[in-house]
Amino acid sequence: MSGVDPARDGYTTEELLAIVMGRLTTGLGHIAVGALSPLPAAAALLARELSPRTEITILGSPRHMRFTDGGRELFDCAAQGRLDAFFLSGGQIDGQANINLVAIGDYVKPKRRFPGSFGSAYLYHLVPKVILFRQEHSPRVFVEHVDFVSAAGTSPRNVYRPGGPKHLVTEMAVMDFDAGPGRFRLNTVQPGYTEAELRKQTGFTYALPAEVRTTPAPTAEELALLRGPVREELVHAYPKFAREAYLAP
Repeated sequence: MSGVDPARDGYTTEELLAIVMGRLTTGLGHIAVGALSPLPAAAALLARELSPRTEITILGSPRHMRFTDGGRELFDCAAQGRLDAFFLSGGQIDGQANINLVAIGDYVKPKRRFPGSFGSAYLYHLVPKVILFRQEHSPRVFVEHVDFVSAAGTSPRNVYRPGGPKHLVTEMAVMDFDAGPGRFRLNTVQPGYTEAELRKQTGFTYALPAEVRTTPAPTAEELALLRGPVREELVHAYPKFAREAYLAP
């Protein structure tokens, strides 16, 4: 497999993914980021740099958390329709955009236990633009059916659901999710990869566009913002990530 080579391309995979997710959220009114999510936090900060009127909320950030009651107030905000975008990941993600944050294997005697669902199912139903992300792209992560549904990608037609998945961003690809057929469609492959490589590393089938294109590489402006003001803000919540995931400006 190929992929991003910092020495060759001039940026890291983490920088690429933060920029891609930043592009997908630029211009929105209010972007929220959950706990322990440095990549989405970088993306939200970049989106705000590109669109200064954007409001961001980052759980765990001393500078970007305006709620005094943490996640509970964030949930209220989502229920009131005052969140435009959120980010979710999982130990497994399947072709119907279901997420597994609980366990691999049998629920009673699992092979591996994850931290748990927390508010993922709730926010998945309410936030209009949920971006799924996972840096690793492999058959163990992207499976045909998750072992446990922590948050469902689709709902029956008689269920009120203003929110749901819109995109999936990984080290190998950017995909869009069509809730009608409940299926992912490839948008672009990331620089350094081919669709054939992507197909081998994806455990579910996905629709193809008429022409398979490559994600546009980060621009000089995007990299300057990410390595400058975004990094300066990110270091307060994620110092290790800010120190190790970026190339020197």
